[in-house]
Amino acid sequence: MANKKYDLVIADGRIIDPALGFGKDAYIFIKDGLIQKVVTPTAAVKKEVKNLDRSQVIDATGKLVVPGLIDIHVHLREPGREDAETIESGCQAAAAGGFTSVCCMPNTTPRIDNQETVKFVQDRAKDCDARVYVVGAVTKNLEGKELSEIGDLVKIGAVAISDDGKYPQNPEIMRRGLEYAKMFGIPVMQHAEDQYLCAGGVMNESFQSTRLGLKGAPAVAEEIAVLRDIALCRFTGARLHIQHVSTRQAVAAIRKAKAEGVNVTAEATPHHLVLTDEEIGKEFNTNLRVNPPIRTTDDRDAVIEGLVDGTIDCIASDHAPHSEEDKDCEFDLAPAGMIGLETTLALVKTYLIDKGYLSWADAIRKMTANPARILSLPGGSLAEGSPADITIIDQDKKWTVKADKFRSKSKNSPFIGWKMKGQVYKTLLGGRVVFEQ
Repeated sequence: MANKKYDLVIADGRIIDPALGFGKDAYIFIKDGLIQKVVTPTAAVKKEVKNLDRSQVIDATGKLVVPGLIDIHVHLREPGREDAETIESGCQAAAAGGFTSVCCMPNTTPRIDNQETVKFVQDRAKDCDARVYVVGAVTKNLEGKELSEIGDLVKIGAVAISDDGKYPQNPEIMRRGLEYAKMFGIPVMQHAEDQYLCAGGVMNESFQSTRLGLKGAPAVAEEIAVLRDIALCRFTGARLHIQHVSTRQAVAAIRKAKAEGVNVTAEATPHHLVLTDEEIGKEFNTNLRVNPPIRTTDDRDAVIEGLVDGTIDCIASDHAPHSEEDKDCEFDLAPAGMIGLETTLALVKTYLIDKGYLSWADAIRKMTANPARILSLPGGSLAEGSPADITIIDQDKKWTVKADKFRSKSKNSPFIGWKMKGQVYKTLLGGRVVFEQ
């Protein structure tokens, strides 16, 4: 008969928890969905575990055990585009990628700019395989003309506001959005891209766009938007989070603002850390059509530098599902976005950790403790009493990305066929195994 003192024990894993500041071999004891204790494997501890039923023990020998990953930039498409993704399928993809918490963006149909739509998402997310936190819209219908009822959004549970996918061109609107967000203790998450400068652009404006005959979106469009909003952030004293940073000058502006004490944070996506615009000309893969666009090698290297020196706080997938029908067209007609929940961890391991840019502790911090801090989310730590949201990683597992293995409803990834290293072994949500390899 099973010992009911604990529901589950994760044994013999290597624990990495940047929030607690340690990496060590330890056992994690779980009861009623909470972490009861994290202890070193003494003889007494091993004896205690030996007396448990085998079904109560997860053998994590040779594996990394980390807080459940948190992705603060995800598009779940529901309501409105359930053909591309649903909240349920998006959470399944999150669990497969090791993410136990995701923050969904408001550019659904209808927009998440009122309490009813927030409540709809929250209700649909109940009993799914990941925790879903809602980001409400800064402006009604994302039109940049009139502020949403920000207080109402926060009251029902929105953790931030964003017009992601669009940039509020009117600085007065952005100023008021920041002031209201400050009043309610949440950040504004900003898609920084001047829409006049990049109107009609389908890739980075560069030698490559000229060579390919495609309309370019210049890097200066991001730089100008970042500089304006940093100035407004400094002026209002609010909290600003810059999404999917992709250019050298944007990284430099954020670095300078942080040195001045401006309350600004930032994220980068795996595709902006791995890919360059040279990839597009190889086969015009529409899955490389993203917004902001994939940039030059120099920009990519600058984003990596910003990640390494702490200018960029988080790694976020910007998981943006599109149906096969929508992407099956000419490059310049394709909608922007690629899926990323199920490839983010392996890309970080293969192209950042294995190449010596980040340690595991650095990478996990940018995918757990930092996102939790920026949006005041629960999780991001394996502290005793915390929800047992845990990701177990087989760090040396080699695998190939295959479209038919995605849990996401959409398959729009440019990484299909790529060989990766590092794979999720198990994902636990509240002590329940929601994914196992």
